[in-house]
Amino acid sequence: MMNRTKEIELIVDLHRNSERQGPGSIEDTLKALGFMNLPLHHNVRIADLGCGTGGQTITLAQHLNCHIVAVDLFPEFLDELNERADLLGFGEKISTQEKSIDALTFEKEELDIIWSEGAIYNIGFENGIRQWKDYLKIGGYIAISEITWISEARPKEIEEYWEREYPEIDTASNKIQILEKNGYTLCGYFFLSENSWIENYYEPMKARFESFLERHNQSALSRKLVDDHRAEIHLYQKYKDYFSYGFYIARKSR
Repeated sequence: MMNRTKEIELIVDLHRNSERQGPGSIEDTLKALGFMNLPLHHNVRIADLGCGTGGQTITLAQHLNCHIVAVDLFPEFLDELNERADLLGFGEKISTQEKSIDALTFEKEELDIIWSEGAIYNIGFENGIRQWKDYLKIGGYIAISEITWISEARPKEIEEYWEREYPEIDTASNKIQILEKNGYTLCGYFFLSENSWIENYYEPMKARFESFLERHNQSALSRKLVDDHRAEIHLYQKYKDYFSYGFYIARKSR
């Protein structure tokens, strides 16, 4: 238990000074937003679930007349988001909540948009879209990026890796069926480009490895964390033709 607690602390420390805690980009966020038909003058109420340090939160605040409730379990990430929002003049558009994404307290049909980039895996895709649906207005939108197979046939090594790490990984067609079965109508889908993984996530992370190890005196646990991330990067580079994050944009129809 002690090691797991310390591991989580190290993961947060490695990622807290980064714009993103997973693959994505400003362009991806705006592309997903482009599938939504939003009223021009309406103040849109958004929940950004598993927001991390809020790269996408800031992008949404820049491009919408909105109020965003940014939710994350880790206060260190929320502190970074609040500081950046205040610096950019978006403090009044963004409020933060330190909560688990499966312990939310929104009112029924309170939200126009539920946004979640790379975080729903923590509670499972189908479980998440079911739990969150009550908070969304009829006609409201959900936008989720989720690890997805982009090929029907996969090498055994990468299939076994993801089945072990996240058994709910699936093809986009099956994810879309789950959305439709649970009362959503698909508005758009795309998968993230290599640039969203390498340039926006892995390269900045690699640049932080040495200072991270120095801060933690090259401890065995910090070295293991870096080694695990390097192995993940290697697997992505080797098998990027078979999986990515799929971005799903859907509307609550019932």
